[in-house]
Amino acid sequence: MGDILVALGRSLRSLLRLDVFGHLIWPGIVSALLWITVAVLSWAVAVDTIMETIQGFGWVGDKISASVWVAGIVLLLVKLLLVLAFVPLIYVTSAVLVATVALPLMLDRVARRDYTDLEQRNGGSNMGSIGNTLAALLWFLLMMAASLPLWLIPGVALVAPVLGVGWLSQRIFGYDALMRHADRDELVRLRQELRPQMLLLGGGTSLLAYVPVANIVAPAFSGLAFVHFLLEALRRERHERGVTTLDPEPASDEARHDPHSLR
Repeated sequence: MGDILVALGRSLRSLLRLDVFGHLIWPGIVSALLWITVAVLSWAVAVDTIMETIQGFGWVGDKISASVWVAGIVLLLVKLLLVLAFVPLIYVTSAVLVATVALPLMLDRVARRDYTDLEQRNGGSNMGSIGNTLAALLWFLLMMAASLPLWLIPGVALVAPVLGVGWLSQRIFGYDALMRHADRDELVRLRQELRPQMLLLGGGTSLLAYVPVANIVAPAFSGLAFVHFLLEALRRERHERGVTTLDPEPASDEARHDPHSLR
């Protein structure tokens, strides 16, 4: 838990850097505009379709037809569920943009400042990142589709997306954060060993999707937190194995012979 808090603290510090902050903003804005447009254009059709589907379930349809109050409550719940459904859709779309475009750029900037001692062993690749993201997205959509009937149970509509997004985040951001610095063995092993902590980190940061204003930067902030968490874990793991880190650049001959330069 302490490592996660350290990663979150470092991510907050990175927010103050203009070269990083720009990449935190645009994925959320693009995703929000996209899904708000879809919601406006499809709202009436979506509500009518869901209501017709619910009314097709025997006794439920009879209850709705028999009472205006019941029909009104069901309609309100349907609209609320639709709104809740768009929140993870915005988050996931933004997360995909972060994983494929923004995170590699943020990774370069963060690594140059905070992890210059870590040797880059390029165990992953950009194509591997895209393939991993697409595969994870497919599994996520299948899991969410399978869970939809359960969303009518109070509370499930909130819990299921958080769990699903937590799983998705650790799958895509876990690969991207390590792909340049870890070798192939480290890339696989660290993600397996740290999966419980990564699920907690992914699920915890996904809660920001429900916080106004913060939800714009939530996916990118989550990716940034994974970068700090996993690169620090990689640094610590190599140190424990006795693997030397990169040495700082040696001083020039002039500096070595000038006693004042050492002060």
